[in-house]
Amino acid sequence: MKKTGQLFIDMIAIIRRLRSPGGCPWDQKQTPQDVKAYLIEELYELLEGIDADDPALLQEEVGDILFMIAFLVNLYEEKNVFTMADALAQVTAKMVHRHPHVFGDTQVSSADDVKANWQTLKEKEGKKPKTSHLDGIPGNLPGLSRSWFLTAKAAEVGFDWAGPRDVIRKVREEIDELEAALERGTMAEAAAETGDLLFSIVNLARHLRIEPEQALRTTNDRFMRRFAYIEQALLKQGKSVKEATLEEMDLLWEEAKRKKAP
Repeated sequence: MKKTGQLFIDMIAIIRRLRSPGGCPWDQKQTPQDVKAYLIEELYELLEGIDADDPALLQEEVGDILFMIAFLVNLYEEKNVFTMADALAQVTAKMVHRHPHVFGDTQVSSADDVKANWQTLKEKEGKKPKTSHLDGIPGNLPGLSRSWFLTAKAAEVGFDWAGPRDVIRKVREEIDELEAALERGTMAEAAAETGDLLFSIVNLARHLRIEPEQALRTTNDRFMRRFAYIEQALLKQGKSVKEATLEEMDLLWEEAKRKKAP
């Protein structure tokens, strides 16, 4: 069986062959922006594999992610921007430098100590000092995840509710404000209040230690299963969902809930 290093080299050789003259016309047309879109897609497929705890799916999706990362690096190598060796050397040196409690003689007593040292070492490496405590949270994160990280960072300096019951009161307050905006008929205000409501719900999830993206993915999957149950039940009656009434679909929805439709 081939060693990991050789398999990695083989993968890069395949990428270079695909991109070379006489290779694949589709691969030759790809740009970093194209790869960005594929990486996002592959990442969510990997998350699905993690959620399903499916080893075969995980193995496949990890391989796809590695391939797309190597493909992206190859695009920059072709432009003489940086190489895979440059990236690997940089991250290796960085990880050693930021773990002096493992690779040096620094003493730490907790994960919080490690986190504090990490930020100090980043600044010593020449990283731009923070102008805000919230700096460093990527702007292109999914909205729910970004809200989670923003509020978690704010909570580090005490800007937070005392507990989940306080957040629930805030959620109710935001619902009242949304209803008031709807009564006034101001849709721009309603949109802002909807955002505030979602933001408050993310805070509630954080206080309950529930990751909001994961919770919503689980709900989405459950909705799809129950809706599929409605479709199949209606087909057995000789109907489609377009032909059924809302009352009929509601009854089948409740039936799917009782049966915990797979």
